[in-house]
Amino acid sequence: MDFFNTLVFLFDSTIRLSVPLLLAALAGLYSERSGIFDIGLEGKMLAGAFAAGSAAAVTGSAWAGLAAAVVVAVFLALVHGFASITHRGNQIVSGVAINFIAAGSTIILGQAWFAQGGRTPLLGDEARFGAIEFPFAQALSGVPLIGPIYSGLLSGHSLIAYIAFLLVPFTWWVLFRTRFGLRLRAVGENPAAVDTAGISVAWLRYRAVICTGILTGLAGTYLALAQNAGFVKDMTAGRGYIALAALIFAKWRPVPVMLACLLFGFLDAFSIRVQGTALPLIGQLPVQFMQALPYILTVILLAGFIGKAEPPRAGGIPYVKER
Repeated sequence: MDFFNTLVFLFDSTIRLSVPLLLAALAGLYSERSGIFDIGLEGKMLAGAFAAGSAAAVTGSAWAGLAAAVVVAVFLALVHGFASITHRGNQIVSGVAINFIAAGSTIILGQAWFAQGGRTPLLGDEARFGAIEFPFAQALSGVPLIGPIYSGLLSGHSLIAYIAFLLVPFTWWVLFRTRFGLRLRAVGENPAAVDTAGISVAWLRYRAVICTGILTGLAGTYLALAQNAGFVKDMTAGRGYIALAALIFAKWRPVPVMLACLLFGFLDAFSIRVQGTALPLIGQLPVQFMQALPYILTVILLAGFIGKAEPPRAGGIPYVKER
């Protein structure tokens, strides 16, 4: 039973660590399916986290923090769209620039506004998205097998965590069962054909990057107002790049994206769990190695197990309307 409880705790940590990855990967899915590569997921998440932490600290409202995060992330997404769609700039350069801008501006503004070394003030419970307890979770916690799963694994997550996993079937439905999704996938494969049908390629792609901004804003809010009690500089810690890796690993499909994010979340949770623990035949590994383990395994998985991943054929290619 101790092993089972440990396993439940490990899977619970996996879910919590997977949520920002899942939201960011779904954000990239909308953008890249439309043909706009977005390496700036990291920057939009970071800026969203800072906006959420700042607004929540000033207003005392988690919902105000969420609104601020979405507005800031959508603004940066539109900047990326303006550079890569309207002006047909290099999409990779634009995304990297957004990452650098977010990394620098959050520290500078955080220090200027709160004078706490780039942090926001510690938030109280009323300014955060707290855990949602399912009915009878406490009463069932002592029931063997079912109790730990229901009360410890399924219950006790924040609202944003449940929204993140509900967005997986919703995204599948949008992409594969709606007119907007059909056009979005078509514009990522053959924008000329979409243009010939009288549909605006630019407007479709702008709507895709707006979806990206909303989801990265949600991811940043989760980091600042659910997983933590405020913003800490560089708190995304490369999650945007891991989300991109999960997106490629899943070959740009919603359900495999969720499974890939859960896998990377499990690797992260496992590395945290075994820190300071002596392993059989190996002994205690350095903390730095355990911290780097999820990223090392990510590279190994992408290099050895993904197979051939083909992105949307028009991805990264600016569309020039034929006259």
